[in-house]
Amino acid sequence: MNTAFRLFASILLLSCIGASQTALASVPDDPTAITPLAAGDTAPAFTVRQADGADFHFDPAQLDKPVIMIFYRGGWCPYCNRHLAELSDVEPQVLELGYDLLFFSADRPGLLHESLKVPDLPYTIYSDARMQASRALGIAFRVDDATVKRYKTMGLDLEAASGETHHELPVPAVFIVDKQGIIRYAHTNPDYKVRLSGAELLEAARAALAN
Repeated sequence: MNTAFRLFASILLLSCIGASQTALASVPDDPTAITPLAAGDTAPAFTVRQADGADFHFDPAQLDKPVIMIFYRGGWCPYCNRHLAELSDVEPQVLELGYDLLFFSADRPGLLHESLKVPDLPYTIYSDARMQASRALGIAFRVDDATVKRYKTMGLDLEAASGETHHELPVPAVFIVDKQGIIRYAHTNPDYKVRLSGAELLEAARAALAN
């Protein structure tokens, strides 16, 4: 290997490491410090995983219909489960409006259906355990070490749930994206106990179609 090639390889490696560190550094340690994408922004492309572990690539430039994306912390979260149960009441109306309804969990693929315990789901659940989607949408935050330890005393192991060591979670969020890949509605709240109601989601879905 000549000197020039070794120099080029070293620079490339350092660039990759630097980019990776920058991406991690951009994830705040406080859920109130997130900077989520907003209405009018173009939705990002990202890769998540299906329940069987296969990759699913979300491409906003290839949408056949508008999409509602709902991000939640995991099947271990009682507030998330109550929220999903409430949204199931308006799910038929949302689908009748012509939307694709996609749910994203911080759980690893093997826990998706097991944690929800809902047979024949009318919508699709993906694993965003690697946080690619949450980071791209600006809703990922890093759980502090004290909280990670406290969770463990309560029987919740974030690393076991996600299969990852980053200790990141999404701030619960809802994004409505039109067929052109533009975000028409965005809702986030750093207080995970406060969620968008089913009635509010249905109203926002109808309003987004009118734009």
